[in-house]
Amino acid sequence: MNTARRSVLDLFRLDNKVAVVTGAGKGIGRGIALALADAGADVVVSSRSQGDLDSLVTEIEATGRRGLAVAADVTQRDQLARLAETAVAHFGRIDIWVNNAGGLPDGTPRYLTRTSDDEFEAQITLNLTAVWAGCVEAANCMQNDGGVIVNISSRAAKDMGPNVKNGPYGAAKAAVNSLTATLSRELAPKIRVNAIAPGPIPTENFIDSMKMHTPEREEELRRVMALPLQRWGTAEDIGAAVVYLAAPASSWITGQVLYVTGGA
Repeated sequence: MNTARRSVLDLFRLDNKVAVVTGAGKGIGRGIALALADAGADVVVSSRSQGDLDSLVTEIEATGRRGLAVAADVTQRDQLARLAETAVAHFGRIDIWVNNAGGLPDGTPRYLTRTSDDEFEAQITLNLTAVWAGCVEAANCMQNDGGVIVNISSRAAKDMGPNVKNGPYGAAKAAVNSLTATLSRELAPKIRVNAIAPGPIPTENFIDSMKMHTPEREEELRRVMALPLQRWGTAEDIGAAVVYLAAPASSWITGQVLYVTGGA
């Protein structure tokens, strides 16, 4: 057994690791990608918008790490496969894969009983099927050397809290938690699989779906959500959590869901 002591700060470094982040063009995904680069990783960033990705690669390279932009729609399995293949062709391997892409396909929260078949299927495709497919593509690339998969779930997976009008999304994210636990056993010991469940973070998607376009509406939501830490979350909060679950600091953690919610 190796008993040599390492600095605890070294356990949070990702020097020379290669990470892939889906849904990285904006919001939480962008914060995750930059956090991984700050920790020393080279980062392959993906979303449907090439313009968003190109500007993000410039920011990644400003940290001294390498970046690569690959436009892809995660709901299309062939495009996910191409993302994985391109990452390996460019950097030689994948050490970290973050399934971040998700959300409300049309930006509209719905009650379960007022959701059409097509609307429900769209939620499942984006928030569950795409995560499963991303895990499979990542595992195929990591099976020889090992790696880490981090799925982005949601506080809504636990319950909808005061905002019950988002049931289809919550159901899909609850399934992501189950998928995470099962894959952690299927892929152990070489590949660790964990999830992060963010609380309310005012991304563009969140602001639009919650109609939070005025100070009065923001104050109303603050009162309803009653966050114990009394502030909204940030992309950096989630990026820091991803770095932890991707780094050696969490090497004895798998199959877990880390709730980063401000206490909600």
